[in-house]
Amino acid sequence: MSERELKRIEVLSKVIERRISTASGAKILGLTVRQTQRLLRTFQDDGAAALRHKARGRCSNNRIVDNVRDFVLELIREHYVDFGPTLVREKLLERHQIAVSKETLRKWMTEAAIWTSRRERKRQIHQPRGRRDCFGELVQIDGSHHWWFESRGPKCALLVYIDDATGKLLHLRFAGSENTFDYLIATKAYLQEWGKPISFYSDKHGVFRTTHGSEKDRTTGLTQFGRALYELNIDIICANSPQAKGRVERANQTLQDRLVKELRLRGISTIEAANAYAAEFATDFNARFGKEPRNPKDMHRPLADHENLDSAMCRKEMRTLSQALTLRYDKVLFILDPSVFAKRLAGKKVVVCDYPDGRLEIMEGSTSLPYRTFDKLRSVHRSEIVENKRLDEALAMVAEMQAGRELTRSQHGPRRTGQANHLFGIPDGSQSNGYQKRGRKPGRRTDFMNDPAVIARREQALAGLLAAE
Repeated sequence: MSERELKRIEVLSKVIERRISTASGAKILGLTVRQTQRLLRTFQDDGAAALRHKARGRCSNNRIVDNVRDFVLELIREHYVDFGPTLVREKLLERHQIAVSKETLRKWMTEAAIWTSRRERKRQIHQPRGRRDCFGELVQIDGSHHWWFESRGPKCALLVYIDDATGKLLHLRFAGSENTFDYLIATKAYLQEWGKPISFYSDKHGVFRTTHGSEKDRTTGLTQFGRALYELNIDIICANSPQAKGRVERANQTLQDRLVKELRLRGISTIEAANAYAAEFATDFNARFGKEPRNPKDMHRPLADHENLDSAMCRKEMRTLSQALTLRYDKVLFILDPSVFAKRLAGKKVVVCDYPDGRLEIMEGSTSLPYRTFDKLRSVHRSEIVENKRLDEALAMVAEMQAGRELTRSQHGPRRTGQANHLFGIPDGSQSNGYQKRGRKPGRRTDFMNDPAVIARREQALAGLLAAE
């Protein structure tokens, strides 16, 4: 029996023994006098068992059947495994027309070990991991965004390569940001100096890991950087937490203290000058903090005969040639020279290799196909239009609209920092048809289009066209 029922038995027994009055007993139980009198008659006629709740042991009339509960849990595991009970309730009602209260869902998800309340979540335990035995067995890589030049220069990123077994800095590179091209350049320099390590250990930055892989591609789930390592037979491991790659994280803290001060003493304020000094700093750092590995064997491997470092360390995308031997890449139309070999490739796939230094090649196997480009973003030149009294004002308006906006490439296209445009040889960041610097937002066209003078001129030109018709 419950505690409340036992209390009722005790109070009613005192009322029967006339130790307290019925009104006093009702006050103790928190009931009315009439309800206490009914309980007293029931207790005298049928005994203590009659005070038990009549619905005890019976299923509720509003109880949800087990089949519905199992079906809902299956939907949660399939679609909403990382959702909270409140959001799950909304999605079940919105997408599956199933109405279940959030507290019921919370109970079900807790019993099924899908959901743990914040109060019950325990702090994660990160136990220390021993160093690897051999030099080159595991190399941790990370990018550290910091004011490396303090107020003397812009904020930038330092790409750090550190050996897990010895704690030695193997390569440092300053870059405007963590991007694929700078990681490819830094990794290529590392491989040329040390050789191929067994594996790289990184975080889950978008350069190293993607969740949008193609089911038809054997390199599913790999980024351009991961694909380059795959071609060179180098593994990449993505850590689940910063603590897992604590070696490079602690090195970043040391660098943000010592390296910043060394750059200040030498008056270095540019990325180019800092990259020139990075090797000297790494040598001094390794002499002070480097450790000897437990096993003296060097696990770095030389490049195999069939491995081309320059070909691997680039951005590669598949494109299908049209029947006119053309393809599009980053809003540029590439027209292949109609050679006998190229004509046989019409309708077939080729590989566009975009190199970090700005070069671009269209490859079929090991053959580079010559091409010319047609830039679809180039402006209409006023001098190339034949004079026409009907179109004169309209073309003047178009020319002014083109002058008031910045031409940008695709938002998903490759971005470089401090490198020339591989299509037209224009330095990055110019106002012409080159790539925009990473981080720079293109000028908003809507601000120009809403200008009153432009609106009036556009209406005047359209009125002239209608009148001419």
